[in-house]
Amino acid sequence: MSVLKINSLKEINAVAKKFLSLVGNKRVFALYGAMGVGKTTFVKAICEAMGVEDTINSPTFSIVNEYHTSKEEIIYHFDFYRIEDVKEAYDFGYEDYFYGNAMCFIEWPEKIESILPSDAVEVLFQEEKNGSRTITIR
Repeated sequence: MSVLKINSLKEINAVAKKFLSLVGNKRVFALYGAMGVGKTTFVKAICEAMGVEDTINSPTFSIVNEYHTSKEEIIYHFDFYRIEDVKEAYDFGYEDYFYGNAMCFIEWPEKIESILPSDAVEVLFQEEKNGSRTITIR
């Protein structure tokens, strides 16, 4: 288990790089945390650290966004907040995403826990009283 701390937005890019060094070759990340805690902002920082030049935003309505890095790697960013049933994930072929070689960042994994890969990395976001964010990786 590792714990990262973001005290201000000025630190987020450095923390994203630290996150990438800690997770090594892991590919699927289940991002847990309350709405507004910074999950999407953190994914954006990770994508930027990996050389994504596309516009990076929340896939709230599209469910999944695809980004390409400068090294021809693919990153998928999921937001399952709006799905009502895990069966909706079957409809778009989640297996191709979760079991491929691309990195997958999954917001609201609570909605699809039964189909998450067993080696998915849990990333817990928590807002502290002083406004900082704690990110626990397990």
